[in-house]
Amino acid sequence: MGLFDRHAGLLDAYRDVRTTGADPFQIRMERVLSPTEAIINGRKTLLVGTNNYFGLTFDPSCMEAAIEAIRAEGTGTTGSRIANGSYSEHVALEHEIAEFYGKKYCMVFTTGYQANLGVISTLVGPDDFLLIDADSHASIYDACKQTQAEVVRFKHNDPSSLDARLRRLGDKPGNRLVVLEGIYSMLGDSAPLKEFVEVCKKYGAYILIDEAHSLGALGENGRGLCEKAGVLDDCHFIVGTFSKTLGAIGGYCVSNDPDFDILRVTTRAYMFTASLPPSIVASVRQALKVVKARPDLRKQLWDNVATLYDGLAARGFKLGPEHGPVVGVHLPDRMTAIGFWRALLDAGIYVNVAVPPATPNGVSLLRCSLCAVHTREQLEHMIEVMTGIGRQMGVLTPRLRVVGGER
Repeated sequence: MGLFDRHAGLLDAYRDVRTTGADPFQIRMERVLSPTEAIINGRKTLLVGTNNYFGLTFDPSCMEAAIEAIRAEGTGTTGSRIANGSYSEHVALEHEIAEFYGKKYCMVFTTGYQANLGVISTLVGPDDFLLIDADSHASIYDACKQTQAEVVRFKHNDPSSLDARLRRLGDKPGNRLVVLEGIYSMLGDSAPLKEFVEVCKKYGAYILIDEAHSLGALGENGRGLCEKAGVLDDCHFIVGTFSKTLGAIGGYCVSNDPDFDILRVTTRAYMFTASLPPSIVASVRQALKVVKARPDLRKQLWDNVATLYDGLAARGFKLGPEHGPVVGVHLPDRMTAIGFWRALLDAGIYVNVAVPPATPNGVSLLRCSLCAVHTREQLEHMIEVMTGIGRQMGVLTPRLRVVGGER
């Protein structure tokens, strides 16, 4: 048996994908021109699949902060914080993230993936229960593999399903940790957080919410779904990432738990990896200032969400259940999705293609993510191009039912 024989099914699927003549998982951007444009295959291409929600990757103040940090402190830290120590910038960033959420404590990780992996797998152990939404991100599922807690799944965005599972646990000893997401990354829908909080209070369960896609996008001050739902104080742990709205890389966890700092010597994903380089920390600190000072970017983002979502819905595309910075476009099957994705790329538009097993309920999707600095003209052009391809491929004939909704 060869080492890769266990992946035979996936290898066959991957070969199918590559028969289209392009590999959506190995796209090479020859040059990135701006938050919304890059050169791909020698052609200027509109980017609608990079999670760059505020367009801060090219914000002049963030770029200058990063350059200044490199000149002052070099290119990297060459080790973990428990071995090489923390830079003053790491500590300052943690204070600022904690203050942003009104929490007492914060830990910064090298990626958002590591933040979920490390925190979730460390918070619960033998005789505890980890309850997760069925549509959770891969980082949450991977955290499940690293804990000895019993993992219980409940139906996606269904507080009554969570209630039933907690009720069945009865008076069994052990902590209950419920993991939710502010905005789910494939279909762009939000959790009914207030209802979930009520269920968790009823059973004394802890809540951890991942605000990776909702930081900046939701809430009066951009603090995410917790702020929008008015339950910031009821969420015991908030995890997020710097790689989307904040335009860099890294992750964090904030909390008011007085013993929070024990995570620094128990969380392996924090302890045994190199810490964020000074340039990234500096750009993230500046990006957070921009998020706080520029609420107009949030309005621009949601205006663009409405333009794309409503425009595609009006043309007959089947979309995710509600407005969100992620717009999932349903297609009938994997090969249609890949063919549609390839046609879009040939037309100068880049989105993500998402196919089973990486998608909820085995659906095939084109995953679009909006940016505050997309222009209306860019998005209207995209709608026209998608409509033309949809008609050519027979996706819009007969007209598909629209699963629409309001933000």
